[in-house]
Amino acid sequence: MTTTCEDNNLNNADSETFSISNYRRDSSHCFYQNRVIQPLLTDLYQITMAYAYWKSGKTHDVAVFDLFFRNNPFHGEFTIFAGLEECLKFLKNFHYSVGDINYLKTVLPDGVEEEFFEYLGKLTAKEVTVYALDEGSVAFPRVPLIKLEGPLIIVQLLETTLLTLVNYASLMATNAARYRIVAGPVVKLLEFGLRRAQGPDGGLSSSKYAYIGGFDGTSNVLAGKLFNIPVKGTHAHAYITSFSGFDELTNKELPHNHSGITADLLELSIEHRRNLSSVLHISTAEANDGELAAMVSFAIAFPNGFMALVDTYDVKRCFVKRRFSVQNTLNHLYERENGKLLDLNHNCVDNVDISYPFIKRVGNSLRSGILNFCSVALALNDQGYKPVGIRIDSGDLAYLSCLARQSFVKIAEDYDLPWFADLTIVASNDINEETILSLNEQGHKIDCFGIGTHLVTCQKQPALGCVYKLVEINNQPRIKLSQDVDKVTMPGKKTAFRLYGTEGWAVIDILQKDDEEPPQVGKKVLCRHPFHESKRAFVTPARVETLYKVWWKDGAIRQPIPTLEDVRNRVQESLQTLRHDHLRHLNPTPYKVAVSDNLYNFLHDLWLQNQPIGELS
Repeated sequence: MTTTCEDNNLNNADSETFSISNYRRDSSHCFYQNRVIQPLLTDLYQITMAYAYWKSGKTHDVAVFDLFFRNNPFHGEFTIFAGLEECLKFLKNFHYSVGDINYLKTVLPDGVEEEFFEYLGKLTAKEVTVYALDEGSVAFPRVPLIKLEGPLIIVQLLETTLLTLVNYASLMATNAARYRIVAGPVVKLLEFGLRRAQGPDGGLSSSKYAYIGGFDGTSNVLAGKLFNIPVKGTHAHAYITSFSGFDELTNKELPHNHSGITADLLELSIEHRRNLSSVLHISTAEANDGELAAMVSFAIAFPNGFMALVDTYDVKRCFVKRRFSVQNTLNHLYERENGKLLDLNHNCVDNVDISYPFIKRVGNSLRSGILNFCSVALALNDQGYKPVGIRIDSGDLAYLSCLARQSFVKIAEDYDLPWFADLTIVASNDINEETILSLNEQGHKIDCFGIGTHLVTCQKQPALGCVYKLVEINNQPRIKLSQDVDKVTMPGKKTAFRLYGTEGWAVIDILQKDDEEPPQVGKKVLCRHPFHESKRAFVTPARVETLYKVWWKDGAIRQPIPTLEDVRNRVQESLQTLRHDHLRHLNPTPYKVAVSDNLYNFLHDLWLQNQPIGELS
């Protein structure tokens, strides 16, 4: 059974039906929604607090909560806000089903009154109002990503779910955006992380938010279906090693792309391999026949999309680790011609003392793969097809990519095939930001990076640390105090603006009380550090951007939901408003977040009112 746009509200179904399908399309926008995202996806203490609120007669209290983070991740100075779409769909479908209520009766302490469960069964998010940044916007510490106003109990019950929807999404989008920055705008980035992600939901979320952050595609087929993300992939080493020789090829023929005349692709490849041996200075004895058979097989299956993994047989490691005898080594690394022993450059070595140190210097991990790939690529060209390129999954990626590109350029010149020089080189192998930066310094020739573990697990920092704090109740401001100043909350209803300078760069974000007049273009604005009295500055903005929009009110979404492509574009547009020193990898300049003079005084007055006066004795 599959679900459709006409499905009923997923939360009206009992929990037993959740196994039918994890995702469905929302009937209003036809975006996929994870069926796990429901009111029970929360911490138990949210529900026990709700009962205590209810028992205390606080059902009509109106509260304001801010969802924000305190520090940018990955030692950087920016964060990408993501997850808003999922939050809005959660609000739209918020409702405790009969099955949910029955389950809660089994886990809450004895003595919880039946009337409370009846109250829960009628709860919706209709009375909640949500203000938020645009999804895909650059965000900074202390500036709320989302502001919520509504009945205390319902807004409290939303906390954990909204945090789980925003925390990983924003962390993942930020991580992906950082990879895009270090890779540059031209190199392609593919997300290959499903097998290393934290479970299936982590795998799907990482694919979605990597794409938002600037990746070009994913290997995750389900993510491609659900989110309309380009799906890319090649083959594994297992495919290469599953062939041991030419006799395993049951199908060797490939019709010409235009004429339809069939040719034996294996014979063509062997002939090209023989000729390429002198062009690339690689002996045919170094080329693994099983690898060639596998590549021929794959090329016949995908003649218009031939992308081959070329590092399965590492010649250098093979000979060093196995410590072959000199005679055995000669049989593999040298050819005999007219009774004379020739080296790889066809020089006579009969009188040369071939010692083990020399053997260690011979060859590299791509000699077999490159020779076999180029042979099949030329055979495909004979039949009217153009191969795509190669993937390198191990070794010195900078050196090997340059070696591969040199080989492609050499063949392009010798065979008068200009397009051959531009074949795609994809690199994988546990790549992270530092790897790409190092490869950039070394002058690599890689066209595309396939990135998995470090991207999807956010190994450099596994959590963003968004928090959800009460800042006002029944029109009375609330403040949380702490000896750690960073944990002092900003009280009351607030709004935020981004001020731009004359050169077009974003200069500062300013928080101010909700009832203050917004900053005006061309008029000085006093911007103050929220906690350091002496840190203040006047800013005369050339442009003022209002950061918040009303996204949810009176039980309905109030803004058009952007497509994934729109959010993806928003990320890059938003990043382009920041100076380069805010984005650099090493020691980026902190972006300033300030408060208005009015909010500063309000904050510190409330701080003094709530701070107990100590007594010395």
